[in-house]
Amino acid sequence: MTKKILLLGSGELGKEFTIAAQRLGQTVVACDSYAGAPAMQVADAAEVFDMLDGDALAAVVEKHRPDVIVPEIEAIRTERLYDFEQAGIQVVPSARAVNFTMNRKAIRDLAAKELGLKTARYYYAKTLEELREAADRIGYPCVVKPLMSSSGKGQSVVKGPEEIEQAWHYGCEGSRGDIRELIVEEFIRFDSEITLLTVTQKNGPTLFCPPIGHVQKGGDYRESFQSPHIAPEHLKEAQRMAAAVTEALTGAGIWGVEFFLSHENGVYFSELSPRPHDTGMVTLAGTQNLNEFELHLRAVLGLPIPEITFERPGASAVVLSPVACAEAPCYEGIDKALAEDARLDVRIFGKPSARVGRRMGVVVGYDRPGCDLTTLRDRVKAAAAKIEVRKSE
Repeated sequence: MTKKILLLGSGELGKEFTIAAQRLGQTVVACDSYAGAPAMQVADAAEVFDMLDGDALAAVVEKHRPDVIVPEIEAIRTERLYDFEQAGIQVVPSARAVNFTMNRKAIRDLAAKELGLKTARYYYAKTLEELREAADRIGYPCVVKPLMSSSGKGQSVVKGPEEIEQAWHYGCEGSRGDIRELIVEEFIRFDSEITLLTVTQKNGPTLFCPPIGHVQKGGDYRESFQSPHIAPEHLKEAQRMAAAVTEALTGAGIWGVEFFLSHENGVYFSELSPRPHDTGMVTLAGTQNLNEFELHLRAVLGLPIPEITFERPGASAVVLSPVACAEAPCYEGIDKALAEDARLDVRIFGKPSARVGRRMGVVVGYDRPGCDLTTLRDRVKAAAAKIEVRKSE
Protein backbone atom coordinates (compact mmCIF):
# COMPACT_ATOMS: atom_id res chain seq x y z
CA MET A 1 0.00 0.00 0.00
CA THR A 2 2.97 2.35 0.13
CA LYS A 3 2.63 5.06 -2.52
CA LYS A 4 4.82 7.98 -3.50
CA ILE A 5 2.68 11.11 -3.53
CA LEU A 6 3.71 14.28 -5.35
CA LEU A 7 1.98 17.15 -3.55
CA LEU A 8 1.59 20.27 -5.73
CA GLY A 9 1.16 23.09 -3.23
CA SER A 10 2.54 22.93 0.31
CA GLY A 11 0.51 25.32 2.44
CA GLU A 12 -1.33 24.58 5.67
CA LEU A 13 -3.82 22.22 4.02
CA GLY A 14 -1.01 20.33 2.34
CA LYS A 15 0.78 20.07 5.67
CA GLU A 16 -2.17 18.39 7.38
CA PHE A 17 -2.62 16.06 4.41
CA THR A 18 1.07 15.13 4.56
CA ILE A 19 0.79 14.35 8.27
CA ALA A 20 -2.18 12.08 7.54
CA ALA A 21 -0.19 10.38 4.76
CA GLN A 22 2.84 9.85 6.99
CA ARG A 23 0.67 8.18 9.60
CA LEU A 24 -0.32 5.56 7.04
CA GLY A 25 3.25 5.02 5.87
CA GLN A 26 3.12 6.93 2.59
CA THR A 27 5.98 8.86 0.99
CA VAL A 28 5.31 12.54 0.19
CA VAL A 29 7.29 14.93 -2.01
CA ALA A 30 6.08 18.46 -1.23
CA CYS A 31 6.31 21.08 -3.99
CA ASP A 32 5.78 24.82 -3.96
CA SER A 33 7.14 28.04 -5.42
CA TYR A 34 9.07 28.92 -2.24
CA ALA A 35 11.31 27.07 0.17
CA GLY A 36 10.27 26.11 3.67
CA ALA A 37 6.54 25.92 2.92
CA PRO A 38 4.50 24.27 5.70
CA ALA A 39 4.11 20.83 4.09
CA MET A 40 7.81 20.71 3.25
CA GLN A 41 8.55 20.73 6.96
CA VAL A 42 6.94 17.31 7.43
CA ALA A 43 7.43 15.70 3.99
CA ASP A 44 10.04 13.15 2.90
CA ALA A 45 11.40 15.41 0.17
CA ALA A 46 10.75 18.87 -1.29
CA GLU A 47 10.98 20.65 -4.64
CA VAL A 48 10.87 24.40 -5.26
CA PHE A 49 9.79 25.51 -8.74
CA ASP A 50 7.15 27.44 -10.67
CA MET A 51 4.29 24.99 -11.23
CA LEU A 52 2.97 27.15 -14.05
CA ASP A 53 6.10 26.09 -15.94
CA GLY A 54 4.96 22.90 -17.65
CA ASP A 55 8.48 21.75 -18.47
CA ALA A 56 9.63 22.24 -14.87
CA LEU A 57 6.61 20.30 -13.65
CA ALA A 58 7.33 17.46 -16.08
CA ALA A 59 10.96 17.38 -14.95
CA VAL A 60 9.94 16.96 -11.30
CA VAL A 61 7.51 14.19 -12.23
CA GLU A 62 10.25 12.43 -14.21
CA LYS A 63 12.71 12.82 -11.31
CA HIS A 64 10.46 11.39 -8.60
CA ARG A 65 8.19 9.10 -10.65
CA PRO A 66 5.24 9.38 -8.25
CA ASP A 67 2.33 6.96 -8.07
CA VAL A 68 -0.08 9.76 -7.21
CA ILE A 69 -0.21 13.52 -7.94
CA VAL A 70 -2.25 15.57 -5.47
CA PRO A 71 -2.81 19.22 -6.53
CA GLU A 72 -3.42 21.54 -3.59
CA ILE A 73 -3.31 24.95 -5.28
CA GLU A 74 -4.71 26.63 -8.41
CA ALA A 75 -1.51 27.93 -10.03
CA ILE A 76 -0.51 24.76 -11.86
CA ARG A 77 -0.06 24.03 -15.56
CA THR A 78 -3.11 21.79 -15.23
CA GLU A 79 -3.31 20.64 -18.86
CA ARG A 80 -0.07 18.67 -18.31
CA LEU A 81 -1.95 16.52 -15.80
CA TYR A 82 -3.74 14.76 -18.66
CA ASP A 83 -0.36 13.54 -19.96
CA PHE A 84 0.64 12.26 -16.53
CA GLU A 85 -2.69 10.52 -16.10
CA GLN A 86 -2.38 8.83 -19.50
CA ALA A 87 1.09 7.65 -18.47
CA GLY A 88 -0.49 5.74 -15.57
CA ILE A 89 -0.08 8.23 -12.71
CA GLN A 90 -3.17 8.77 -10.57
CA VAL A 91 -4.19 12.43 -10.55
CA VAL A 92 -6.43 13.49 -7.65
CA PRO A 93 -9.35 13.56 -8.01
CA SER A 94 -8.76 13.35 -11.80
CA ALA A 95 -7.09 15.46 -14.48
CA ARG A 96 -10.54 16.45 -15.73
CA ALA A 97 -11.65 17.57 -12.28
CA VAL A 98 -8.54 19.66 -11.65
CA ASN A 99 -8.71 21.36 -15.04
CA PHE A 100 -12.38 22.25 -14.61
CA THR A 101 -12.26 23.42 -11.02
CA MET A 102 -9.09 25.47 -11.24
CA ASN A 103 -10.97 27.78 -13.63
CA ARG A 104 -14.25 29.39 -12.53
CA LYS A 105 -15.41 29.64 -16.14
CA ALA A 106 -15.27 25.91 -16.74
CA ILE A 107 -16.87 24.88 -13.46
CA ARG A 108 -19.59 27.51 -13.57
CA ASP A 109 -20.59 26.58 -17.12
CA LEU A 110 -20.60 22.90 -16.18
CA ALA A 111 -22.79 23.52 -13.15
CA ALA A 112 -25.22 26.01 -14.69
CA LYS A 113 -25.40 25.04 -18.36
CA GLU A 114 -24.70 21.32 -18.47
CA LEU A 115 -26.06 20.14 -15.11
CA GLY A 116 -28.76 22.78 -14.66
CA LEU A 117 -27.81 23.63 -11.07
CA LYS A 118 -29.12 26.86 -9.60
CA THR A 119 -26.37 29.50 -9.55
CA ALA A 120 -26.14 33.28 -9.48
CA ARG A 121 -26.54 34.89 -12.91
CA TYR A 122 -23.11 35.62 -14.37
CA TYR A 123 -21.12 36.98 -17.32
CA TYR A 124 -17.44 37.01 -18.27
CA ALA A 125 -15.26 40.00 -19.09
CA LYS A 126 -11.84 40.18 -20.78
CA THR A 127 -11.69 43.99 -20.82
CA LEU A 128 -12.71 46.87 -18.59
CA GLU A 129 -15.44 47.82 -21.06
CA GLU A 130 -16.82 44.29 -21.12
CA LEU A 131 -16.89 44.36 -17.33
CA ARG A 132 -18.88 47.61 -17.34
CA GLU A 133 -21.40 46.18 -19.79
CA ALA A 134 -21.74 42.92 -17.85
CA ALA A 135 -22.25 44.72 -14.54
CA ASP A 136 -24.95 46.90 -16.11
CA ARG A 137 -26.78 43.76 -17.28
CA ILE A 138 -26.42 42.03 -13.89
CA GLY A 139 -27.29 45.12 -11.85
CA TYR A 140 -25.79 46.47 -8.64
CA PRO A 141 -24.53 45.37 -6.24
CA CYS A 142 -22.63 42.60 -8.04
CA VAL A 143 -19.59 40.43 -7.31
CA VAL A 144 -16.42 40.52 -9.43
CA LYS A 145 -13.85 37.69 -9.26
CA PRO A 146 -10.85 36.48 -11.25
CA LEU A 147 -11.42 33.23 -13.12
CA MET A 148 -8.43 31.76 -11.28
CA SER A 149 -7.63 32.79 -7.72
CA SER A 150 -7.58 31.49 -4.16
CA SER A 151 -8.50 32.68 -0.66
CA GLY A 152 -10.65 35.50 -2.02
CA LYS A 153 -7.80 37.28 -3.78
CA GLY A 154 -9.07 39.73 -6.39
CA GLN A 155 -12.70 39.39 -5.31
CA SER A 156 -14.85 42.44 -4.59
CA VAL A 157 -18.46 43.49 -4.16
CA VAL A 158 -19.20 46.37 -6.53
CA LYS A 159 -21.91 48.70 -5.27
CA GLY A 160 -22.09 51.05 -8.27
CA PRO A 161 -20.61 51.94 -11.69
CA GLU A 162 -18.03 54.21 -10.10
CA GLU A 163 -16.34 51.17 -8.52
CA ILE A 164 -15.99 49.12 -11.70
CA GLU A 165 -12.53 50.31 -12.72
CA GLN A 166 -11.11 49.61 -9.28
CA ALA A 167 -12.71 46.14 -9.32
CA TRP A 168 -11.17 45.45 -12.73
CA HIS A 169 -7.64 46.29 -11.58
CA TYR A 170 -8.07 44.48 -8.25
CA GLY A 171 -9.41 41.39 -10.01
CA CYS A 172 -6.55 41.29 -12.50
CA GLU A 173 -3.96 41.78 -9.75
CA GLY A 174 -5.50 38.95 -7.71
CA SER A 175 -5.62 36.49 -10.59
CA ARG A 176 -3.39 33.42 -10.30
CA GLY A 177 -1.79 31.94 -13.35
CA ASP A 178 -1.79 33.62 -16.73
CA ILE A 179 -5.56 34.00 -17.22
CA ARG A 180 -6.73 37.63 -17.42
CA GLU A 181 -10.48 37.27 -17.47
CA LEU A 182 -13.02 38.09 -14.76
CA ILE A 183 -16.45 36.80 -13.87
CA VAL A 184 -19.18 39.17 -12.69
CA GLU A 185 -22.00 37.59 -10.70
CA GLU A 186 -25.38 38.55 -9.39
CA PHE A 187 -25.21 39.42 -5.68
CA ILE A 188 -27.19 36.72 -3.89
CA ARG A 189 -28.96 37.90 -0.75
CA PHE A 190 -28.43 34.75 1.24
CA ASP A 191 -29.19 33.92 4.84
CA SER A 192 -26.15 31.70 5.32
CA GLU A 193 -23.41 29.92 3.40
CA ILE A 194 -22.05 26.44 3.91
CA THR A 195 -19.30 24.11 2.77
CA LEU A 196 -20.49 20.57 2.12
CA LEU A 197 -17.40 18.36 2.21
CA THR A 198 -18.14 15.58 -0.26
CA VAL A 199 -16.11 12.37 -0.53
CA THR A 200 -16.06 10.35 -3.75
CA GLN A 201 -14.60 6.85 -3.51
CA LYS A 202 -13.04 4.43 -5.96
CA ASN A 203 -15.11 1.50 -4.72
CA GLY A 204 -17.82 2.98 -2.54
CA PRO A 205 -20.71 5.43 -2.43
CA THR A 206 -20.36 9.21 -2.33
CA LEU A 207 -20.40 10.38 1.29
CA PHE A 208 -21.13 13.76 2.85
CA CYS A 209 -19.72 15.37 5.97
CA PRO A 210 -22.08 17.30 8.22
CA PRO A 211 -22.43 20.81 6.76
CA ILE A 212 -19.91 23.46 7.79
CA GLY A 213 -21.07 27.03 8.23
CA HIS A 214 -18.52 29.75 7.62
CA VAL A 215 -17.91 33.46 7.66
CA GLN A 216 -15.81 35.14 4.98
CA LYS A 217 -14.38 38.63 4.65
CA GLY A 218 -13.18 39.77 1.26
CA GLY A 219 -13.86 36.28 -0.02
CA ASP A 220 -11.48 34.71 2.49
CA TYR A 221 -12.40 32.36 5.33
CA ARG A 222 -12.29 33.80 8.84
CA GLU A 223 -14.21 31.27 10.91
CA SER A 224 -16.11 28.03 10.43
CA PHE A 225 -18.40 25.91 12.56
CA GLN A 226 -19.89 22.44 12.38
CA SER A 227 -22.71 21.48 12.48
CA PRO A 228 -24.84 24.54 11.67
CA HIS A 229 -28.61 24.42 11.75
CA ILE A 230 -29.86 23.80 8.22
CA ALA A 231 -33.31 22.93 6.91
CA PRO A 232 -33.51 19.24 5.96
CA GLU A 233 -34.80 20.09 2.48
CA HIS A 234 -31.88 22.46 1.93
CA LEU A 235 -29.37 19.82 3.03
CA LYS A 236 -30.96 17.24 0.72
CA GLU A 237 -30.80 19.63 -2.24
CA ALA A 238 -27.17 20.59 -1.49
CA GLN A 239 -26.22 16.91 -1.35
CA ARG A 240 -28.00 16.29 -4.67
CA MET A 241 -26.10 19.15 -6.33
CA ALA A 242 -22.76 18.10 -4.84
CA ALA A 243 -23.23 14.51 -5.99
CA ALA A 244 -24.15 15.65 -9.50
CA VAL A 245 -21.17 17.93 -10.03
CA THR A 246 -18.57 15.60 -8.48
CA GLU A 247 -19.88 12.67 -10.54
CA ALA A 248 -19.58 14.77 -13.70
CA LEU A 249 -16.00 15.73 -12.86
CA THR A 250 -14.99 12.14 -11.97
CA GLY A 251 -12.33 10.85 -9.61
CA ALA A 252 -11.75 9.99 -5.96
CA GLY A 253 -11.03 12.40 -3.13
CA ILE A 254 -12.62 15.05 -0.97
CA TRP A 255 -14.30 18.11 -2.48
CA GLY A 256 -15.21 21.38 -0.80
CA VAL A 257 -18.55 22.33 -2.36
CA GLU A 258 -19.87 25.75 -1.35
CA PHE A 259 -23.50 26.83 -1.32
CA PHE A 260 -25.58 29.91 -0.53
CA LEU A 261 -28.75 29.20 1.46
CA SER A 262 -31.80 31.44 1.23
CA HIS A 263 -35.01 30.82 3.17
CA GLU A 264 -36.89 32.46 0.32
CA ASN A 265 -35.08 31.11 -2.76
CA GLY A 266 -33.51 27.86 -1.60
CA VAL A 267 -30.00 26.55 -2.42
CA TYR A 268 -27.50 28.10 -4.84
CA PHE A 269 -24.35 26.34 -6.01
CA SER A 270 -21.41 28.73 -5.53
CA GLU A 271 -17.90 27.23 -5.78
CA LEU A 272 -16.09 23.90 -5.74
CA SER A 273 -12.56 22.86 -4.76
CA PRO A 274 -11.23 19.36 -5.58
CA ARG A 275 -9.29 19.05 -2.34
CA PRO A 276 -9.53 19.71 1.40
CA HIS A 277 -11.15 23.05 2.12
CA ASP A 278 -10.01 25.92 4.34
CA THR A 279 -13.28 25.88 6.27
CA GLY A 280 -12.85 22.15 6.87
CA MET A 281 -10.02 22.82 9.32
CA VAL A 282 -12.79 22.77 11.92
CA THR A 283 -12.72 18.97 11.55
CA LEU A 284 -9.33 19.05 13.32
CA ALA A 285 -11.39 19.63 16.48
CA GLY A 286 -12.64 16.04 16.34
CA THR A 287 -16.07 16.96 15.04
CA GLN A 288 -16.11 13.80 12.88
CA ASN A 289 -14.78 10.26 13.19
CA LEU A 290 -12.22 11.21 10.48
CA ASN A 291 -11.01 14.73 9.72
CA GLU A 292 -11.07 16.05 6.15
CA PHE A 293 -7.39 15.25 5.52
CA GLU A 294 -7.76 11.64 6.65
CA LEU A 295 -10.85 11.31 4.47
CA HIS A 296 -8.99 12.73 1.47
CA LEU A 297 -6.09 10.32 1.97
CA ARG A 298 -8.32 7.27 2.33
CA ALA A 299 -10.22 8.18 -0.82
CA VAL A 300 -6.97 8.79 -2.72
CA LEU A 301 -5.53 5.42 -1.65
CA GLY A 302 -8.77 3.55 -2.24
CA LEU A 303 -9.08 2.59 1.42
CA PRO A 304 -12.60 1.94 2.70
CA ILE A 305 -14.63 4.66 4.39
CA PRO A 306 -17.65 2.83 5.81
CA GLU A 307 -19.33 6.04 6.97
CA ILE A 308 -18.74 9.58 8.21
CA THR A 309 -20.17 10.19 11.66
CA PHE A 310 -20.73 13.48 13.46
CA GLU A 311 -19.16 13.32 16.92
CA ARG A 312 -19.47 16.78 18.45
CA PRO A 313 -19.93 20.45 17.52
CA GLY A 314 -16.79 22.40 16.68
CA ALA A 315 -15.58 25.81 15.57
CA SER A 316 -12.45 27.36 14.09
CA ALA A 317 -11.08 30.90 13.88
CA VAL A 318 -8.03 32.04 11.95
CA VAL A 319 -4.96 33.87 13.22
CA LEU A 320 -4.03 36.67 10.81
CA SER A 321 -0.79 38.60 10.61
CA PRO A 322 -1.01 42.37 11.17
CA VAL A 323 2.59 42.81 9.99
CA ALA A 324 4.84 41.96 7.07
CA CYS A 325 8.18 40.29 7.65
CA ALA A 326 10.49 38.44 5.29
CA GLU A 327 11.95 36.23 8.01
CA ALA A 328 10.32 33.74 10.33
CA PRO A 329 7.67 35.58 12.37
CA CYS A 330 7.24 34.99 16.09
CA TYR A 331 4.05 34.41 18.02
CA GLU A 332 2.90 35.74 21.37
CA GLY A 333 -0.15 34.83 23.39
CA ILE A 334 -0.36 31.14 22.57
CA ASP A 335 -0.22 30.39 26.30
CA LYS A 336 -3.08 32.82 26.93
CA ALA A 337 -5.15 31.28 24.16
CA LEU A 338 -4.67 27.76 25.50
CA ALA A 339 -5.47 28.87 29.06
CA GLU A 340 -8.96 29.86 27.92
CA ASP A 341 -10.36 26.32 27.73
CA ALA A 342 -9.03 22.77 27.74
CA ARG A 343 -11.24 22.03 24.73
CA LEU A 344 -9.31 24.42 22.50
CA ASP A 345 -6.22 23.75 20.39
CA VAL A 346 -3.85 25.97 18.41
CA ARG A 347 -2.29 25.12 15.05
CA ILE A 348 0.54 27.41 13.88
CA PHE A 349 1.15 26.75 10.20
CA GLY A 350 4.88 27.49 10.17
CA LYS A 351 4.93 29.80 7.18
CA PRO A 352 8.45 31.18 6.75
CA SER A 353 7.29 34.77 6.16
CA ALA A 354 4.30 36.96 6.82
CA ARG A 355 2.39 39.70 5.07
CA VAL A 356 -0.44 41.84 6.33
CA GLY A 357 -3.64 39.78 6.45
CA ARG A 358 -1.92 36.45 5.76
CA ARG A 359 -3.41 33.45 7.52
CA MET A 360 -0.73 32.14 9.91
CA GLY A 361 -2.59 29.80 12.20
CA VAL A 362 -5.96 28.61 13.41
CA VAL A 363 -7.65 27.92 16.73
CA VAL A 364 -10.05 24.98 16.84
CA GLY A 365 -12.40 24.00 19.64
CA TYR A 366 -15.28 21.70 20.45
CA ASP A 367 -18.08 21.24 22.95
CA ARG A 368 -20.64 18.64 23.93
CA PRO A 369 -23.57 17.78 21.64
CA GLY A 370 -26.46 20.15 22.19
CA CYS A 371 -24.24 23.06 23.26
CA ASP A 372 -24.91 26.64 22.21
CA LEU A 373 -22.97 26.98 18.97
CA THR A 374 -22.77 30.77 19.19
CA THR A 375 -21.09 30.54 22.59
CA LEU A 376 -18.60 28.00 21.24
CA ARG A 377 -17.79 30.22 18.27
CA ASP A 378 -17.25 33.21 20.53
CA ARG A 379 -14.87 31.22 22.75
CA VAL A 380 -12.77 30.11 19.81
CA LYS A 381 -12.64 33.61 18.30
CA ALA A 382 -11.65 35.09 21.66
CA ALA A 383 -8.76 32.63 21.95
CA ALA A 384 -7.59 33.36 18.40
CA ALA A 385 -7.61 37.09 19.18
CA LYS A 386 -5.07 36.51 21.97
CA ILE A 387 -2.44 35.23 19.55
CA GLU A 388 -0.32 37.98 18.03
CA VAL A 389 2.00 37.63 15.05
CA ARG A 390 5.11 39.80 15.31
CA LYS A 391 8.31 40.44 13.42
CA SER A 392 11.21 38.36 14.62
CA GLU A 393 13.75 40.33 16.63
